[in-house]
Amino acid sequence: MEILQEIKRLSHIDKLRVMEALWKDLSGDEEKYDSPAWHEDTLKETENRMNDGIEEIVDWDIAKKNLRKQFE
Repeated sequence: MEILQEIKRLSHIDKLRVMEALWKDLSGDEEKYDSPAWHEDTLKETENRMNDGIEEIVDWDIAKKNLRKQFE
């Protein structure tokens, strides 16, 4: 795909700018996009786990470090 080659040639900052522009464009019409059914189910499951004291709240920075360790 030609667009991918063009993106690869962009600087890091330009890639971020493109990403931000795409996100802004996509999020402007959020009512056009339906979340998949599994997403609501997963949110409800997490809420139930929180209410039951099973789910642990983790600081976002710590969570990112833990996730990175899992996928290294």
